[in-house]
Amino acid sequence: MSKIQLNSPFNLDKDDDYKIWRDTKLQAYPMELSDIIVELKDPKHLTPTEKSKMDELLAKTNMLIYTSDYGDSEDKDIVVKLAAQFGVSRLDHNECADNDAITSLQVNTEGLHNYYIPYSNKPISWHTDGYYNRLDEQIYTLLLHCVRPAISGGENELMDAEIVYILLRDENPDYIRALMQNDAFTIPKNVIDGDLIRPDRSGPVLMFDENQKLHMRYSARKRNAIWKDDAITQAAEQALRRIMNERTDYIFKGKLQSGMGLVSRNVLHTRTEFDEPSESQRLLYRGRFFDKIA
Repeated sequence: MSKIQLNSPFNLDKDDDYKIWRDTKLQAYPMELSDIIVELKDPKHLTPTEKSKMDELLAKTNMLIYTSDYGDSEDKDIVVKLAAQFGVSRLDHNECADNDAITSLQVNTEGLHNYYIPYSNKPISWHTDGYYNRLDEQIYTLLLHCVRPAISGGENELMDAEIVYILLRDENPDYIRALMQNDAFTIPKNVIDGDLIRPDRSGPVLMFDENQKLHMRYSARKRNAIWKDDAITQAAEQALRRIMNERTDYIFKGKLQSGMGLVSRNVLHTRTEFDEPSESQRLLYRGRFFDKIA
């Protein structure tokens, strides 16, 4: 990650530049889920009009929801070919991904899957994907494609990290400074049956790339996240929780149906608990990418 440049709106000493960026960001910001939905004929082959609409939404909100006519087709190529049209191809081969690095998100009690909440029907609190990854292997792009939704439950909440940044900075710029510390947020090592799956991973919560694009790594789970033990970092962590629990005017809520999907710059998201009969198992395909959306 690069340092904040002098002319960046994220420079905490440049309030005028920040206010211009903030006002532009908030102007006509979508407030309803329907405002970020794009109807696609075929996600594998976008039309120029579809691509232009998607680019516009990604520039504004860092996310979009799409619909398609694929229904419950179990076609993983949708994720790969859609991502490629945004210059994204380098998949994260995480432990529980399928052999092709696309993850089948469904209830799964086999092997390592049994240890991780995404493969259960339990709720998942606010997080960004890959928050436990090394800093040089961050997940910048997250795609989801729904094959079959749960019969009951399984809704998502979505929130733009740039909105979180604005709300935090407007409340107290020192919160931003705290969350940019290299030791602000640590994910403790993961050991299963005596085997080290992953060592401790420390780093900032808020980071900026060479193009001064914001990136966030975050998990609301208290059990597997350690925050720096100083007053300002602890206060910033509480402010984050308060924003995501109370600023519902900036949170998109909904449930992906068959043929629908999410394209995002790894925005903050949740999932509610769900129920399903075994003959109609919930299935989503997830693509985690190291590349940034062009």
